[in-house]
Amino acid sequence: MSLHADARAVLASWTAPDADQERLRRAYLDHLDRYPDAMWRSCLPGHLTASAAVVDATGQRVLLTLHRKIRLWLQLGGHCEPGDSSLAAAALREATEESGIAGLRLLPTPVRLDRHAVPCGGGSWHLDVQYVAVAPPGAEPVVDPAESDGLAWFEVTALPEPSDDACRALVAAAVQRVRAAAAAG
Repeated sequence: MSLHADARAVLASWTAPDADQERLRRAYLDHLDRYPDAMWRSCLPGHLTASAAVVDATGQRVLLTLHRKIRLWLQLGGHCEPGDSSLAAAALREATEESGIAGLRLLPTPVRLDRHAVPCGGGSWHLDVQYVAVAPPGAEPVVDPAESDGLAWFEVTALPEPSDDACRALVAAAVQRVRAAAAAG
C-alpha cells in the first residue's frame, strides 16, 4: 500500500473526538482526493505531516523539542519521506530521530489532527496527523543540534512557554490515551 493510500485509509477509519476534529478529518480526506502528491512537501497548497507526543509510561511527563525555526516548545514530528511505509511509521521515525530514544512504542491510531500555516515553498499548510509514542522507562533524550535547540521532559501539567494551543491539546489527548491504555490493561 502506498503512503498516500495508507493516509487515506487511516483517516477514513479514524473516529474524530469532536466536531472540529471531524471537519479537519473530512478536509484532509478531500485534500488527499484532490492532490496525488499530498504526502510530499512539494504539494504547496499543503501536505500531510506526522508527529507524536512522546510521553513516559505513566503519562506524567511529555518530551518536547524547542523548534529551531519558530522557537516554540512542540511535539516531535515532520515531513513524510519516501521510505515511510505509513503515517504511523513516519511519526515513529520522526520521534525516534528527534528524541534520540530507542524503543519508542507508537500507539496505533492518531489522537488528533492539526492544520497550521508554515513557510514551506513560500507559504503552505501542514496537515498534521498526530500520534502518541510511549517512551521506555528511564529513557533520556539526546539533543541533535541539527534537529532542535533543546529537548526536555516536562510535567504534563506544567508545559513550558513559549508553546502553542495545538501542542497543549495534543498533550492532553496523549495523556488521556496513555492513561486509558494503562487502565485497560
